Amino acid sequence: MFDGKNFTGTIMLSMPQTSARDLTTVIRLSAGESNGGVSTETGENELDASEALIYQDGNLVSGSLEALTQHLVPTPDYYPERTYIFAFLLSSRLFIKPHELLEEVCKQCRLQMKLTEDRQDKAAEGRLGSHIVQLISEWTEVFAYDFRDERMLKHLKDITQRCSIINENQRKTVGQIMQTLVRKLSVLDKYEHVLTKINASLTDRLRVLKTNPHAIQKDILNVCNDPVVMAQQLTHIEMERISHIGPEEFVQSFVSKDVAEWDERTLFQDMKKTSNLEAYVEWFNRLSYMVATEICMVRHAASRRPVKKKHRARVIEFFIDVARECFNIGNFNSLMAIIAGLNMSPVARLKKTWSKVDTCKFDVLEHQMDPTSNFSNYRASLMAALHRAAGAHSNRERIVIPFFSLMVKDIYFLNETCSNKLQNGHVRFEKFWQLARQVTSFCTWQQVECPFERHRKVLNYLLTAPVFYEDSLHLVSFDCEGPENHLEKERFKTLKSQLLDQ
Repeated sequence: MFDGKNFTGTIMLSMPQTSARDLTTVIRLSAGESNGGVSTETGENELDASEALIYQDGNLVSGSLEALTQHLVPTPDYYPERTYIFAFLLSSRLFIKPHELLEEVCKQCRLQMKLTEDRQDKAAEGRLGSHIVQLISEWTEVFAYDFRDERMLKHLKDITQRCSIINENQRKTVGQIMQTLVRKLSVLDKYEHVLTKINASLTDRLRVLKTNPHAIQKDILNVCNDPVVMAQQLTHIEMERISHIGPEEFVQSFVSKDVAEWDERTLFQDMKKTSNLEAYVEWFNRLSYMVATEICMVRHAASRRPVKKKHRARVIEFFIDVARECFNIGNFNSLMAIIAGLNMSPVARLKKTWSKVDTCKFDVLEHQMDPTSNFSNYRASLMAALHRAAGAHSNRERIVIPFFSLMVKDIYFLNETCSNKLQNGHVRFEKFWQLARQVTSFCTWQQVECPFERHRKVLNYLLTAPVFYEDSLHLVSFDCEGPENHLEKERFKTLKSQLLDQ
């Protein structure tokens, strides 16, 4: 990777497209050269690196924040590539708040408007207005959540009104942009409201469950005993949660660390919420604990008496079958959540129950999701799913739901192992191309519509059934099969004591 040092070779330095100057020159960085010193092959005076964009093999690899921002701004005869727009808008928030970036972009756009107005070139004015509206359209389309900020809306309305004045043909387009944005933000508000209601319901039902563990009158098999249908309903939930995650949330989670110079008040005010990403991670945890809870709490519908171990084994086998169907669909996130639930200590310790389970299918699934070699088996399966999706003719074949926590870990690893800036102060844009590629793949998966029929009863149960966590789960596990060794007996004794003290 290019790091601005220990490099000998020819790279391209060019002024941003919107610079008042039109200068491009080939330069060399000598081995060991520090602080981004730049000298031209022709022996001209040293260039101001802060005004330059650095290219290597035709690819933009670094530049100052100012130059990169200027490169985003369109002119009558220039419009930035969509890949650059996405990569820069995604990663620039590590250095500048979105509303400050939009303010600077609007400032540069007004300057371009003044230049074309002074030249009295109506055709150029029209092209400029069209390009600015196009840029705003792409920003609001991909990073709509930025515009929940009133400061963003203020700049948006100001620049679009100016564009409508210089190019009346853009008024209809601007109106459509605003309508689409309002619709997206309204959908997000409704989604977050539903999540709040679900969480409140879960809290109430869990409180009832803790005071009366037998309050559950039916187990998962009474709700749905078809693993195919269950896997499809899990996929509905996964795809809905995925669809509401803003691409910037992946980067926003790094902001609090990377902009330590922001004061606490400003950080609280400006930091983009990552609530949708967090809600999706919480869903994975809920599903894992739900699997464990259903196994440990399974009861006959008409009886509160503990059931025989063979019925509990049936529930385990049901979840194994559901996991296999998730794999077939391409729903790797639910697959891993189910495997995690089956491997939780309160479930794994039920040896008498497991002795009645045919574990062959489970062993195959565990092998597919084996964490060794950085999840190499899973990554191979994911690539196969991507290949299938690329040639798909139906939404059913296009479904790809990655193991989300691993994807977030990969992005975090990229951020941690590669600095954001070079020694000369340039933004390491090569890193952000890589980040953008990963997030772009996720955005593609978000666009797929779930093709399966919705079963409201099953969906409601998956989303609202009370779930036990940690200590409570261990207690009901010991109720299923008593402690067998000294360690388990001590754990059981401690948990019972804590329960009595509450």
